[in-house]
Amino acid sequence: MLDRLIDAYTPLICWTGLGILSVRFLPSAFPYWLGRGLYWVGVPIEIFSLARQTTFDERAQLAPLITIGSLILGLGLGWVSLQIWQRLQPVSLAPTPGIKGSLLLCSMLGNTGFVGLAIVPSFISATDLSWAVLYSVTQNVFGTYGLGVLVSSYYSRKDTATNRWWMQFQDLVRVPSLWGFALGSLTRSMVFPTVVESSLHASIWVVIPGAFILMGIRLSQIKGWQSLKLALLPAILKTIVMPTIVGIAMTMLGIGSDPRLGLVLMSGMPCAFAGLILAEEYNLNGNLVASSIIVSTLMFLVMIPVWLYFY
Repeated sequence: MLDRLIDAYTPLICWTGLGILSVRFLPSAFPYWLGRGLYWVGVPIEIFSLARQTTFDERAQLAPLITIGSLILGLGLGWVSLQIWQRLQPVSLAPTPGIKGSLLLCSMLGNTGFVGLAIVPSFISATDLSWAVLYSVTQNVFGTYGLGVLVSSYYSRKDTATNRWWMQFQDLVRVPSLWGFALGSLTRSMVFPTVVESSLHASIWVVIPGAFILMGIRLSQIKGWQSLKLALLPAILKTIVMPTIVGIAMTMLGIGSDPRLGLVLMSGMPCAFAGLILAEEYNLNGNLVASSIIVSTLMFLVMIPVWLYFY
Protein backbone atom coordinates (compact mmCIF):
# COMPACT_ATOMS: atom_id res chain seq x y z
CA MET A 1 0.00 0.00 0.00
CA LEU A 2 2.77 2.42 0.94
CA ASP A 3 4.53 2.01 -2.40
CA ARG A 4 1.33 2.77 -4.32
CA LEU A 5 0.59 5.82 -2.20
CA ILE A 6 4.11 7.11 -2.80
CA ASP A 7 3.72 6.59 -6.56
CA ALA A 8 0.37 8.39 -6.56
CA TYR A 9 1.35 11.35 -4.42
CA THR A 10 4.87 12.03 -5.68
CA PRO A 11 3.55 13.94 -8.75
CA LEU A 12 1.12 15.81 -6.49
CA ILE A 13 3.90 16.97 -4.17
CA CYS A 14 6.39 17.82 -6.93
CA TRP A 15 4.06 19.75 -9.25
CA THR A 16 2.23 21.49 -6.42
CA GLY A 17 5.59 22.49 -4.95
CA LEU A 18 6.61 23.87 -8.33
CA GLY A 19 3.46 25.99 -8.38
CA ILE A 20 4.23 27.33 -4.89
CA LEU A 21 7.85 28.14 -5.73
CA SER A 22 7.22 29.64 -9.16
CA VAL A 23 4.34 31.96 -8.29
CA ARG A 24 6.63 34.95 -7.69
CA PHE A 25 8.09 34.60 -11.19
CA LEU A 26 4.76 34.28 -13.02
CA PRO A 27 2.43 37.01 -14.29
CA SER A 28 -0.52 37.69 -11.99
CA ALA A 29 -2.94 36.59 -14.72
CA PHE A 30 -1.24 33.20 -15.18
CA PRO A 31 -3.48 31.15 -12.82
CA TYR A 32 -6.59 32.61 -14.45
CA TRP A 33 -5.51 31.61 -17.93
CA LEU A 34 -4.19 28.26 -16.75
CA GLY A 35 -7.58 27.51 -15.20
CA ARG A 36 -9.39 28.52 -18.37
CA GLY A 37 -7.03 26.41 -20.48
CA LEU A 38 -7.72 23.33 -18.37
CA TYR A 39 -11.47 24.01 -18.40
CA TRP A 40 -11.82 24.60 -22.14
CA VAL A 41 -9.11 22.32 -23.57
CA GLY A 42 -7.24 20.02 -21.18
CA VAL A 43 -10.03 18.32 -19.27
CA PRO A 44 -12.38 17.92 -22.29
CA ILE A 45 -9.62 16.12 -24.22
CA GLU A 46 -8.95 13.82 -21.26
CA ILE A 47 -12.65 12.95 -20.90
CA PHE A 48 -12.95 12.45 -24.67
CA SER A 49 -10.09 9.94 -24.50
CA LEU A 50 -11.51 8.15 -21.45
CA ALA A 51 -14.96 7.82 -23.04
CA ARG A 52 -13.42 6.25 -26.16
CA GLN A 53 -11.11 3.76 -24.47
CA THR A 54 -12.94 2.40 -21.41
CA THR A 55 -14.59 -1.03 -21.57
CA PHE A 56 -17.38 -1.28 -19.02
CA ASP A 57 -18.45 -4.39 -17.11
CA GLU A 58 -22.21 -5.03 -17.28
CA ARG A 59 -22.26 -5.82 -13.55
CA ALA A 60 -21.15 -2.26 -12.83
CA GLN A 61 -24.19 -0.60 -14.38
CA LEU A 62 -25.38 0.31 -10.89
CA ALA A 63 -22.26 2.45 -10.32
CA PRO A 64 -23.56 5.58 -12.12
CA LEU A 65 -26.74 5.57 -10.01
CA ILE A 66 -24.71 5.29 -6.82
CA THR A 67 -22.43 8.07 -8.05
CA ILE A 68 -25.35 10.39 -8.77
CA GLY A 69 -26.82 9.58 -5.38
CA SER A 70 -23.54 10.37 -3.62
CA LEU A 71 -23.21 13.66 -5.51
CA ILE A 72 -26.71 14.75 -4.52
CA LEU A 73 -25.96 13.59 -0.97
CA GLY A 74 -22.78 15.68 -0.85
CA LEU A 75 -24.60 18.73 -2.21
CA GLY A 76 -27.38 18.28 0.33
CA LEU A 77 -25.00 17.80 3.26
CA GLY A 78 -23.00 20.84 2.17
CA TRP A 79 -26.13 22.98 1.91
CA VAL A 80 -27.42 21.92 5.35
CA SER A 81 -24.00 22.53 6.91
CA LEU A 82 -23.85 25.92 5.24
CA GLN A 83 -27.23 26.92 6.68
CA ILE A 84 -26.15 25.89 10.19
CA TRP A 85 -22.84 27.70 9.86
CA GLN A 86 -24.55 30.88 8.62
CA ARG A 87 -26.86 30.92 11.64
CA LEU A 88 -23.86 30.73 13.97
CA GLN A 89 -22.08 33.66 12.30
CA PRO A 90 -22.67 37.36 13.02
CA VAL A 91 -24.46 39.16 10.20
CA SER A 92 -21.32 41.15 9.46
CA LEU A 93 -19.41 37.89 8.80
CA ALA A 94 -22.01 36.29 6.55
CA PRO A 95 -20.35 34.23 3.79
CA THR A 96 -20.18 35.72 0.32
CA PRO A 97 -21.75 33.94 -2.68
CA GLY A 98 -18.23 32.93 -3.77
CA ILE A 99 -17.57 31.21 -0.43
CA LYS A 100 -20.97 29.49 -0.50
CA GLY A 101 -20.43 28.16 -4.00
CA SER A 102 -16.91 26.96 -3.23
CA LEU A 103 -18.01 25.20 -0.06
CA LEU A 104 -20.76 23.35 -1.91
CA LEU A 105 -18.37 22.31 -4.68
CA CYS A 106 -15.86 20.94 -2.18
CA SER A 107 -18.55 19.05 -0.26
CA MET A 108 -19.83 17.41 -3.43
CA LEU A 109 -16.89 16.76 -5.78
CA GLY A 110 -13.99 14.39 -5.17
CA ASN A 111 -10.72 13.85 -6.99
CA THR A 112 -11.81 10.60 -8.60
CA GLY A 113 -9.66 11.07 -11.69
CA PHE A 114 -6.21 12.31 -10.71
CA VAL A 115 -6.08 10.49 -7.36
CA GLY A 116 -8.93 7.97 -7.45
CA LEU A 117 -7.96 6.10 -10.62
CA ALA A 118 -4.32 6.12 -9.48
CA ILE A 119 -5.00 4.59 -6.06
CA VAL A 120 -8.11 2.39 -6.24
CA PRO A 121 -6.64 -0.20 -8.71
CA SER A 122 -4.14 -1.12 -5.99
CA PHE A 123 -6.90 -2.30 -3.67
CA ILE A 124 -9.50 -4.00 -5.92
CA SER A 125 -9.35 -6.69 -8.59
CA ALA A 126 -9.00 -5.79 -12.27
CA THR A 127 -12.37 -7.38 -13.05
CA ASP A 128 -14.12 -4.94 -10.69
CA LEU A 129 -12.18 -1.86 -11.79
CA SER A 130 -15.02 -0.79 -14.10
CA TRP A 131 -17.01 0.21 -10.99
CA ALA A 132 -14.38 2.82 -10.16
CA VAL A 133 -14.01 3.97 -13.77
CA LEU A 134 -17.78 4.44 -14.13
CA TYR A 135 -17.83 6.37 -10.86
CA SER A 136 -15.10 8.70 -12.13
CA VAL A 137 -16.69 9.26 -15.54
CA THR A 138 -20.16 9.82 -14.06
CA GLN A 139 -18.82 12.30 -11.54
CA ASN A 140 -17.02 14.25 -14.26
CA VAL A 141 -20.05 14.39 -16.53
CA PHE A 142 -22.96 14.63 -14.09
CA GLY A 143 -21.07 16.07 -11.11
CA THR A 144 -18.16 18.33 -12.01
CA TYR A 145 -19.44 19.61 -15.34
CA GLY A 146 -23.14 19.14 -14.59
CA LEU A 147 -24.13 19.98 -11.01
CA GLY A 148 -20.76 21.66 -10.48
CA VAL A 149 -21.33 24.08 -13.34
CA LEU A 150 -24.89 24.81 -12.19
CA VAL A 151 -23.71 25.60 -8.64
CA SER A 152 -20.76 27.65 -9.90
CA SER A 153 -22.89 29.57 -12.36
CA TYR A 154 -25.51 30.35 -9.70
CA TYR A 155 -23.05 31.64 -7.11
CA SER A 156 -20.89 33.50 -9.63
CA ARG A 157 -23.58 36.17 -9.92
CA LYS A 158 -23.47 38.77 -7.18
CA ASP A 159 -27.24 39.09 -6.97
CA THR A 160 -28.38 35.46 -6.69
CA ALA A 161 -31.98 36.63 -6.26
CA THR A 162 -32.08 37.62 -9.93
CA ASN A 163 -30.85 34.23 -11.14
CA ARG A 164 -33.10 32.27 -13.43
CA TRP A 165 -32.95 28.58 -14.28
CA TRP A 166 -32.26 29.28 -17.94
CA MET A 167 -29.06 31.18 -17.04
CA GLN A 168 -27.60 28.03 -15.49
CA PHE A 169 -28.93 25.93 -18.38
CA GLN A 170 -27.13 28.14 -20.89
CA ASP A 171 -23.88 27.71 -18.96
CA LEU A 172 -24.46 23.95 -18.76
CA VAL A 173 -24.95 23.35 -22.49
CA ARG A 174 -21.75 25.30 -23.19
CA VAL A 175 -19.62 23.05 -20.96
CA PRO A 176 -16.85 21.66 -23.21
CA SER A 177 -16.33 18.48 -21.15
CA LEU A 178 -19.91 17.35 -21.75
CA TRP A 179 -19.33 17.68 -25.47
CA GLY A 180 -16.04 15.84 -25.06
CA PHE A 181 -17.78 12.89 -23.39
CA ALA A 182 -20.54 12.81 -26.00
CA LEU A 183 -18.10 12.88 -28.91
CA GLY A 184 -15.87 10.28 -27.26
CA SER A 185 -18.83 7.92 -26.77
CA LEU A 186 -20.03 8.40 -30.35
CA THR A 187 -16.58 7.72 -31.84
CA ARG A 188 -15.77 4.54 -29.88
CA SER A 189 -16.06 2.41 -33.04
CA MET A 190 -13.86 4.74 -35.10
CA VAL A 191 -10.14 4.04 -35.53
CA PHE A 192 -8.00 7.16 -35.31
CA PRO A 193 -4.47 7.47 -36.72
CA THR A 194 -1.77 6.24 -34.34
CA VAL A 195 -0.41 9.72 -33.74
CA VAL A 196 -3.88 10.94 -32.68
CA GLU A 197 -4.42 8.01 -30.29
CA SER A 198 -0.96 8.53 -28.79
CA SER A 199 -1.66 12.22 -28.29
CA LEU A 200 -4.94 11.42 -26.52
CA HIS A 201 -3.15 9.02 -24.18
CA ALA A 202 -0.47 11.63 -23.50
CA SER A 203 -2.98 14.38 -22.67
CA ILE A 204 -3.08 13.26 -19.04
CA TRP A 205 0.59 14.23 -18.63
CA VAL A 206 -0.38 17.82 -19.41
CA VAL A 207 -3.68 18.05 -17.52
CA ILE A 208 -2.47 16.57 -14.22
CA PRO A 209 0.66 18.74 -13.83
CA GLY A 210 -1.38 21.80 -14.86
CA ALA A 211 -3.99 21.12 -12.17
CA PHE A 212 -1.33 20.52 -9.51
CA ILE A 213 0.57 23.70 -10.46
CA LEU A 214 -2.66 25.70 -10.28
CA MET A 215 -3.32 24.31 -6.80
CA GLY A 216 0.22 25.23 -5.70
CA ILE A 217 -0.20 28.80 -6.91
CA ARG A 218 -3.49 29.18 -5.05
CA LEU A 219 -2.07 27.63 -1.90
CA SER A 220 0.79 30.12 -1.95
CA GLN A 221 -1.73 32.97 -2.10
CA ILE A 222 -3.67 31.94 1.00
CA LYS A 223 -3.58 34.68 3.62
CA GLY A 224 -4.09 33.71 7.24
CA TRP A 225 -5.81 30.60 8.56
CA GLN A 226 -9.45 31.49 7.95
CA SER A 227 -9.73 29.44 4.76
CA LEU A 228 -8.02 26.45 6.38
CA LYS A 229 -10.44 26.50 9.31
CA LEU A 230 -13.46 26.69 7.02
CA ALA A 231 -11.98 23.94 4.85
CA LEU A 232 -12.45 21.44 7.69
CA LEU A 233 -16.21 21.40 7.06
CA PRO A 234 -16.22 20.14 3.43
CA ALA A 235 -13.16 17.94 4.14
CA ILE A 236 -14.98 16.04 6.89
CA LEU A 237 -18.12 15.70 4.78
CA LYS A 238 -16.14 14.49 1.76
CA THR A 239 -13.68 12.05 3.33
CA ILE A 240 -15.63 10.67 6.30
CA VAL A 241 -19.38 11.24 6.15
CA MET A 242 -20.04 10.50 2.46
CA PRO A 243 -18.04 7.23 2.19
CA THR A 244 -19.59 6.00 5.42
CA ILE A 245 -23.10 6.50 4.03
CA VAL A 246 -22.15 4.99 0.65
CA GLY A 247 -20.68 1.92 2.36
CA ILE A 248 -23.81 1.40 4.47
CA ALA A 249 -26.07 1.87 1.44
CA MET A 250 -24.13 -0.65 -0.68
CA THR A 251 -24.18 -3.18 2.14
CA MET A 252 -27.95 -2.80 2.41
CA LEU A 253 -28.20 -3.32 -1.37
CA GLY A 254 -26.27 -6.56 -1.03
CA ILE A 255 -23.18 -5.29 -2.85
CA GLY A 256 -19.99 -6.33 -1.12
CA SER A 257 -16.34 -7.21 -1.63
CA ASP A 258 -14.27 -5.20 -4.14
CA PRO A 259 -17.12 -3.26 -5.78
CA ARG A 260 -18.17 -1.90 -2.40
CA LEU A 261 -14.60 -1.06 -1.37
CA GLY A 262 -13.94 0.61 -4.72
CA LEU A 263 -16.96 2.91 -4.50
CA VAL A 264 -16.34 3.68 -0.82
CA LEU A 265 -12.80 4.80 -1.70
CA MET A 266 -14.01 6.77 -4.73
CA SER A 267 -16.75 8.53 -2.76
CA GLY A 268 -14.20 9.46 -0.07
CA MET A 269 -11.61 10.96 -2.41
CA PRO A 270 -10.16 14.38 -1.46
CA CYS A 271 -11.93 17.49 -2.75
CA ALA A 272 -11.54 17.73 -6.50
CA PHE A 273 -8.88 19.74 -8.30
CA ALA A 274 -11.64 20.47 -10.81
CA GLY A 275 -13.10 22.72 -8.13
CA LEU A 276 -10.13 25.03 -8.69
CA ILE A 277 -10.84 25.09 -12.41
CA LEU A 278 -14.49 25.96 -11.79
CA ALA A 279 -13.50 28.56 -9.20
CA GLU A 280 -11.22 30.23 -11.73
CA GLU A 281 -13.79 30.09 -14.51
CA TYR A 282 -16.70 31.41 -12.41
CA ASN A 283 -14.78 33.73 -10.07
CA LEU A 284 -15.55 31.87 -6.83
CA ASN A 285 -13.29 31.61 -3.76
CA GLY A 286 -10.13 29.85 -4.95
CA ASN A 287 -8.48 30.04 -1.52
CA LEU A 288 -11.23 27.98 0.10
CA VAL A 289 -11.09 25.37 -2.67
CA ALA A 290 -7.30 25.06 -2.43
CA SER A 291 -7.44 24.82 1.37
CA SER A 292 -10.16 22.16 1.19
CA ILE A 293 -8.04 20.13 -1.23
CA ILE A 294 -4.98 20.08 1.02
CA VAL A 295 -6.96 19.42 4.24
CA SER A 296 -9.08 16.66 2.67
CA THR A 297 -6.00 15.07 1.08
CA LEU A 298 -4.33 14.72 4.49
CA MET A 299 -7.55 13.35 5.98
CA PHE A 300 -7.95 10.88 3.11
CA LEU A 301 -4.50 9.40 3.75
CA VAL A 302 -5.56 8.74 7.34
CA MET A 303 -8.89 7.23 6.31
CA ILE A 304 -7.59 4.71 3.73
CA PRO A 305 -6.60 2.10 6.37
CA VAL A 306 -10.00 2.60 8.04
CA TRP A 307 -11.93 1.77 4.86
CA LEU A 308 -9.66 -1.19 4.16
CA TYR A 309 -10.32 -2.53 7.64
CA PHE A 310 -14.11 -2.22 7.46
CA TYR A 311 -14.64 -3.16 3.81
